[in-house]
Amino acid sequence: FFLSGTRLNMSGEIGFELQFRLGPTLQGKHVRVQTNYPAPGEHFDRHTFRALDWHNPTGREDDSDKFCSLDLQIAGSYQYNFGHGHEEKSGGGYVVVDPVLRAGADNHHVHLDCITIQTYLSKCLGHLDDWPDRLRVAKESGYNMIHFTPLQTLGKSRSCYSLADQLSLNPEFSPPGKNYTWTDVGELVQKLKKEWNMICITDVVYNHTATNSPWIKEHPECGYNLVNSPHLRPAWVLDRAIWHMTCNMADAKYAANGLPAQVQNEGHLNAIRDVLWGQVFPKIKLWEFFQVRIESAVEEFRDLLADGENQKKTGGKQGLKIIQDPKFRRFGNEVDMDSALETFLWYAPYACLDNVVHPFDNSLFCLFLSTQASNCIVGNVVYERLADHGPKLGPVTRKDPIVPRYFTFPFEETSLEDDLKMTDQPDKACHFLAHNGWVMGDDPLRNFAEPGSNVYIRRELICWGDSVKLRYGDKPDDCPYLWTHMQKYTEITAKHFAGVRLDNCHSTPLHVAEYMLDVARVAMPSLYVVAELFTGSEDLDNVFVNKLGITSLIREAMSAGDSHEEGRLVYRYGGEPVGAFVQPSLRPLVPSIAHAMFLDVTHDNECPIQLRSAYDSLPSSAIVSMACCCSGSTRGYDEMVPHQISVVKEERFYPKWNPDAKASSPGEVNLKTGIIAGKLALNKMHQDLASKGFNQVYVDQVDEDVVAVTRHCPSTHQSVVAVCRTAFHNPKHHQYRKEVPPMFIPGKIDEVVLEARVIDRQAGTYKKCEKYINGMPEYTVEIKEHIQLKDSGVVKHAGVTSKGSSEFVQEIVFERLTPGSVIAFRVSLDPRAQELVGVIRHHLIQFSPKYKLGSLPDQHTPTILETPLAQIMSKLTLADMNMLLFRCDSEEQEEGGGCYNIPSWTSFKYGGLQALMSVMADIRPKNDLGHPVCDNLRQGDWMIDYVSNRLVSRGGALGEVGKWLEGMFHYLKHIPRYLIPCYFDAILVGAYTTALDITFNKMSCFVQNGSTFVKLLALGSVQMCGVGSFPALPPLSLALPDVPYRLDKDTGKKEQCCVSLAAGLPHFSSGIFRCWGRDTFIALRGLMLVTGRHLEARNIILAFAGTLRHGLIPNLLGEGISARYNCRDAVWWWLQCIQDYCTLVPEGTAVLHCPVVRMYPHDDSEPHFSFTQPLCDVIHEAMTRHMQGIDFRERNAGPNIDMHMKDEGFNVVAKVNRYTGFVYGGNRFNCGTWMDKMGESDKARNKGMPATPRDGSAVEMVGLCKSAVRWLVELHKKGLFPHSSMKIHRDGKELKVSYEDWNHKIQVNFEKNFYVSHDEKDPDEKHPDLVHKRGIYKDSHGASSPWCDYQLRPNFCIAMVVAPELFTVERAWKALEVAEKKLLGPLGMKTLDPDFSYSGHIVRKSFNYHQGPEWLWPIGYFLRAKLYFAKKLGKETYDQTVYLVKSILSQHYVHLERSSWKGLPELTNENGQNCPFSCESQAWSISTVLEVLHDM
Repeated sequence: FFLSGTRLNMSGEIGFELQFRLGPTLQGKHVRVQTNYPAPGEHFDRHTFRALDWHNPTGREDDSDKFCSLDLQIAGSYQYNFGHGHEEKSGGGYVVVDPVLRAGADNHHVHLDCITIQTYLSKCLGHLDDWPDRLRVAKESGYNMIHFTPLQTLGKSRSCYSLADQLSLNPEFSPPGKNYTWTDVGELVQKLKKEWNMICITDVVYNHTATNSPWIKEHPECGYNLVNSPHLRPAWVLDRAIWHMTCNMADAKYAANGLPAQVQNEGHLNAIRDVLWGQVFPKIKLWEFFQVRIESAVEEFRDLLADGENQKKTGGKQGLKIIQDPKFRRFGNEVDMDSALETFLWYAPYACLDNVVHPFDNSLFCLFLSTQASNCIVGNVVYERLADHGPKLGPVTRKDPIVPRYFTFPFEETSLEDDLKMTDQPDKACHFLAHNGWVMGDDPLRNFAEPGSNVYIRRELICWGDSVKLRYGDKPDDCPYLWTHMQKYTEITAKHFAGVRLDNCHSTPLHVAEYMLDVARVAMPSLYVVAELFTGSEDLDNVFVNKLGITSLIREAMSAGDSHEEGRLVYRYGGEPVGAFVQPSLRPLVPSIAHAMFLDVTHDNECPIQLRSAYDSLPSSAIVSMACCCSGSTRGYDEMVPHQISVVKEERFYPKWNPDAKASSPGEVNLKTGIIAGKLALNKMHQDLASKGFNQVYVDQVDEDVVAVTRHCPSTHQSVVAVCRTAFHNPKHHQYRKEVPPMFIPGKIDEVVLEARVIDRQAGTYKKCEKYINGMPEYTVEIKEHIQLKDSGVVKHAGVTSKGSSEFVQEIVFERLTPGSVIAFRVSLDPRAQELVGVIRHHLIQFSPKYKLGSLPDQHTPTILETPLAQIMSKLTLADMNMLLFRCDSEEQEEGGGCYNIPSWTSFKYGGLQALMSVMADIRPKNDLGHPVCDNLRQGDWMIDYVSNRLVSRGGALGEVGKWLEGMFHYLKHIPRYLIPCYFDAILVGAYTTALDITFNKMSCFVQNGSTFVKLLALGSVQMCGVGSFPALPPLSLALPDVPYRLDKDTGKKEQCCVSLAAGLPHFSSGIFRCWGRDTFIALRGLMLVTGRHLEARNIILAFAGTLRHGLIPNLLGEGISARYNCRDAVWWWLQCIQDYCTLVPEGTAVLHCPVVRMYPHDDSEPHFSFTQPLCDVIHEAMTRHMQGIDFRERNAGPNIDMHMKDEGFNVVAKVNRYTGFVYGGNRFNCGTWMDKMGESDKARNKGMPATPRDGSAVEMVGLCKSAVRWLVELHKKGLFPHSSMKIHRDGKELKVSYEDWNHKIQVNFEKNFYVSHDEKDPDEKHPDLVHKRGIYKDSHGASSPWCDYQLRPNFCIAMVVAPELFTVERAWKALEVAEKKLLGPLGMKTLDPDFSYSGHIVRKSFNYHQGPEWLWPIGYFLRAKLYFAKKLGKETYDQTVYLVKSILSQHYVHLERSSWKGLPELTNENGQNCPFSCESQAWSISTVLEVLHDM
């Protein structure tokens, strides 16, 4: 099951169609797809699913094109699932539809990649009246989105994310005398949107509330307390004990223990450990919460033994099980007595039970928890008081305890003993609420406050002491007040803001966030959802993204430790590679990482100026701005504030915008402040690049400090190259290289978009202002924008060099690219290259309108390019298409060439376009520009010339196609080499798809209107049917109309050039081994008649008819002159094809009167071409010769024609049994049917011994014979066949044998002699001792080795298809069921019953060629037989069979689609495993599968 759509990720865009298609395992099944995406006019409900309707464009055959779809119009996260049969849900997934953001008076669309966002701490904005002046800084800096931290009333900690009341606007925003409301905020937001083109989003905080929230006191059930979460009781006890330890340290009560209030060294840390283990842990006795009251448990156990309760009740599974008390009372645990009995029953009933007491003691577990807690407490002290990177809090006080408190305690301080008593007082215990925080490395999908987690008792929580973790439960009914409260909070937020940032998303219960976002999207349907996730796993990130419909995930540039990593993040978070391939409009969706919001700094990051240097602010920001995703920053970064702006402690206001402000003014900023001028230019450039489609990215690490990022537009081929010299170290103290390596920029530099660098200025030094969040006045940006290269102060020299005739490169030598500098170039292709690319795109418009952008009319169009390629290709025949699309290496070599080879890689499978299309099908979706094919194209024109020259040299219509390609390639060769792979692919895709369209239009309606699967199979006809440099078929009668001719290139004489059919690729494609009678006529119905190639089929039938000799047609044709007449079945396949021709082709019976040139009018004739007779007489001769009896020795018998065959094997016998009418023949030294493997190993002693002689009457030959005889009887009755009987000589007399009599004999004798009855006393069974399976049909009758008759093989299915009248329906169905169970493989049919002498793997010279390996072509007959007899058994059986057929054929579809040969193999090893000795594409394999679809 897979999805296809218009974007290569698991998200979609509004206005696009998402299709659900069936994977191979589901094809043929009744599959239901359900989704909670609402139907048009309905509202979204996450729990309401609806079924989607299936569409099958062809309406029949198979499910390869079957799909259901969604028209994506509503943003959000949507779920789909699918089921089949009795399974309601077999699988499913999520689809995220991105919102459409709009801004401005014109309500224009703001693309996600255009976003440049700036974060503001709302509490630092002051009164609402002052906001415009402070927010104007974002507008003047070029941002188009503002992120506000929560605007609600804050808690007592003053943290921006600790909210006292989620429903009320922070009263600090209202000046004296005013009372602003959410409506006023909403009006400001709308003003910013319409007048400033700025979109506003804000945070939602769902997982905690401030400890002083009034409502949490009234509704303590909304938090985790000791009443609703008794599992936290031990953790609370420990927390209180640590608090009292804090008080004792602050009061110097541990001085005698060597533990002062000021922790300064390792000795003090050891003293903390000593106090914990020596005084704290023994006092609170945590182990009692996890222990059993041993005396009671032992007594209960003793009573059970005394009462005889000694039955084992755990199934023998030993191991004592302790049941944790759910209320977590001391000694409240119990022993599972069943497990106790199982474990200790081996004790004698009256033995001393003291030995069993110890296992009841669970104190070791508590010891482990205490050790963990001790380690975490000491680790916390180290960070907070000793570590250089920590806050160094100083002495332990009640304000700064030894470690943060984990629970609230809203009561007066008492002794620890009195505290502990409160745990049993519910009215007080319900107010001991767990604080929130985060856990390093924890599973974000697990709630660390729920039962089963030991985070609180192990003291692993990095605690936020100003917040209470909220306890939602599983559904609104679990905590009604909390859900209602937060729903109102969400509705207020979504009403006024275009988007939300999910604070601490990884710790927010998923089901809660889902519910609240559903509420938000009701108020704001196109809600933009941003989140921060610290899961440490992109797979886990995707869980949150999919379930919540997150649009963008925050990514931090500060996570990069050096410029190389910073550049890698740019490449990672968006864009295709430069020179990427053009993707089809409809393509499979694949999972990808979430859309990024890439920020140079977040409010959680440490200050970049402190970690790096002030000079790095500009280049790192430039690197981020060049990312092909949303980018942004936090207010203060651009002003170069030299410290982290704390979300908790910061109380100052942001400066306002004043264009005339002085640098020394701390309360005002303008373009001269910090890097604001540089950021304005970078933001404009970022938005411009995204809006104009510069979606291709290349990152070049020039040296350890210089990163060059290229953004490229694939339609105009303009680029912007930003060269950024980072300054992770302060240049005043760090020695940087004096010289920067030169850069080579392909194309023509149109302008310097900007060049800027951080410089020192004389404006005083930084002094922290008490009122305003001020930056460093001593730095500013020196910037120039939109200047010519000659006016640059950064570039010393720009020289033009050339990389060949098609690519011009400018060498840039830098003069003043100092650390902290940025320069961005706007680059176009060389004018000539730009023109040529435009012309190429102009000519590609005939294939797709997507090339219109960037196209230019061709001022000097070559004549050949003035004609649309479709018009040129319309002159091609299907034989020409064989040359255009296919031809394997041996076929190409026969023409004097070969398939294209890439040194150090491999050769292509074909000389034609299909070879490239197969390779590009793997390269294109992945944009694998490093593939050897792409390298070869960039390095030279060899492949390009090969493609066109190969066709031009053919002349005629193919030559015209070659000239068209040559004309296009002339332009292609003169564009930059890095663009050649994508345009070469675009040209070939256009040519290839055009060729396919024309090919299918020249075929039958069945193909034209058929499914993708049908069309892929029909291509096998083009693949296998072609004309070589030498005629493969004997000449046809000159009187025959519509025979194709050509001039012999050597003699100049006119010669016939009929299409011949290759048996398989690559082994049977050329020379004398191309054409085989049996293979040709097994494949001819599917590949030629079903596809509508009637004339070519006629020619092949008549050509083989001309080679009739001894009543047989040859196995190996050898142009008729070198033919071998060593197979008994080819003539019957030939007759079957003539019958099919007459049936399927309009007025097909006319072929019976077509003249046939008899090469061998008599058995001993030398080849000549003067004698002709109508086909009907040739048919009659073949039938008569069989009735008379064929018995001859092959000409030139001996090692010259077969080096392995024994002498007796060259004797050929084919006769008709006078009593049964069965055709029979052969001997144990030859193999006259398709199972024709001759032993060739002296070592194995099988040389000259056929593995499967199948002498006697082979079942499929009897069926084919019956089919032919019945058909001739019917033809004669209609006056279409002149012969009713055959004249033969028997016992010296001339006899007449009628076709009708022959037909009757076969009919009445078939099941009598071939069916193996379930009746063990069946009088017709001659060898009951040889029967090993019943209810089947024998593989042969009358074999020289009778046991061979009873082998289960798939050949009887052939007889069922061609002569179904021979079979009783019920018997046939049961036999097919046996075959299905025993012989059916993934792609083919086992050629021998696995219960017999079976071997499923072929090795070199393998004798078991037909003794188990799974051949594909019989599966076609098996499935056709199933369909035929299923229809006889009724609709229910038929419907089930259709499902089976579709399911089986789906494997062939997958193989065909993925095969680089675009074919089906000759055979596979056991269970569908690849066989390296098989033909990769076999004519009869493709044909018989196509026939199944035709039957359906």
